[in-house]
Amino acid sequence: MAKQRNKKVVRYRRPLNINVGMIIFALIFIYISFYVYTYLKRDKIEFYEVVEGGIVNDKRYTGIIFREEVTKYTEHAGNINYYLREGKKAAVGTRIYSIDETGALSKLLAERAEDDTSLSKENLSSLKKQLSVFSQGFTNERFKEVYGIKYTLDSAVLEYVNIDALRNLDSVINEMGINFEQARSDASGIVSYTIDEMETLLPSQVTEEMFNKTNYVKKVAAKSGSRVEIGAPAYKLITSGDWSIVFPLTEEDAALYNGNTALTVKFSSHSLQTDAAYSTLTGADGKLYGRLDFSKYLVDQFVSDRYVDFEIVTEAVRGLKIPRSSVATKDFFLVPKGFVVKSENDAIVGFYKEVYGEDGKASITLVNPDIYYTDEEYYYVNAGEGSELKAGDYIIKNDSQDRFQIGITSPLQGVYNINRGYTAFRRIEVLTSNDEYYTIKKGTSYGLSVYDHIVLDAAAVEHENYLIYQ
Repeated sequence: MAKQRNKKVVRYRRPLNINVGMIIFALIFIYISFYVYTYLKRDKIEFYEVVEGGIVNDKRYTGIIFREEVTKYTEHAGNINYYLREGKKAAVGTRIYSIDETGALSKLLAERAEDDTSLSKENLSSLKKQLSVFSQGFTNERFKEVYGIKYTLDSAVLEYVNIDALRNLDSVINEMGINFEQARSDASGIVSYTIDEMETLLPSQVTEEMFNKTNYVKKVAAKSGSRVEIGAPAYKLITSGDWSIVFPLTEEDAALYNGNTALTVKFSSHSLQTDAAYSTLTGADGKLYGRLDFSKYLVDQFVSDRYVDFEIVTEAVRGLKIPRSSVATKDFFLVPKGFVVKSENDAIVGFYKEVYGEDGKASITLVNPDIYYTDEEYYYVNAGEGSELKAGDYIIKNDSQDRFQIGITSPLQGVYNINRGYTAFRRIEVLTSNDEYYTIKKGTSYGLSVYDHIVLDAAAVEHENYLIYQ
């Protein structure tokens, strides 16, 4: 038998050859991976491009309406029926309402109303207008007033039906011998049936508490067909078309409107914008209030209102528009202007700083720290870590022995400009603002220009000359 062959095979392993190219590739791969990782983990600083624009800063207020108004009371008891609609003008001797002591007239009106309850186009238009005005100015805080407007509309519908019926029933009433007392206007004016017990209030009697509408109650004097007692409020007569709005003023508002004798007022819920005479007064609580006087729109818009929401329109301030989040405040060293060193062409070169060597001897060196702003007395010089001037340093006035010690600081408002890839503080002058933006002065020294890039969130900047990765 032939000797069996050894079938065990051992695979030959090639030696691992590591060349320079593989090492370089591995290092590049690790570097790129680390760079990508750190880039993804790094906080990104967003920027904003400065644009030219302005802010319209309309101020919103709630005011109390004042009118020349007199409440009229009933002289008899019985069922009341009205002849004139809300907001209509009455001349002297105009029939306003009647009192039916037996109830026969109210019964007759109710029977006629069942036969024909249609409203005229004028009536429907008036109801739609009242509902539209209320809905435009409605907020969740005004939900309580829904019941008031419902009551007002219900009363208005009943008045319209009764007024139209009364006009056509005069002859029938006489034939039936129905006895009733008629009340006629003793003066000319606008008729209103809304009573709120503020009719005798004077502008000088207002207090801050009165502008809280939580406890305010507006009632309709009486519904047509309802029974009233002697001395009950029947209606009120507004004897003049002139009216006023009194509203609270903050110190800022008073300063803003100071010197104005007229303001532009916008009533958004009434789609109305008009001018009004402006003045101020002191209320019963000693606080300052604004007053707006009007000579029209009372009958068409505000005859039934006591409180009104409105805006005072201010002119748009033009300048550079920047986000509020971009603004930061920094402290700077104050250096008297007399210590600056200038060249022959009047360019600022720097300051002479007093330095001491290891042997204790003093010498003078010229330093050129960054200057961010100048006023009538001082230069505002960089007080950061990289500044060539530190607190406690002395500077020398040129051609003089006068010395000034660095240390006094003052804050400046500004933003971080990133046009060159790093943060550089730039001073701003705020003209006006709203909740989101500032309008700043254009063309200021050491300031901003249109299309400059600034950091959107100043709080994200750790220090000046901070590198920006975008």
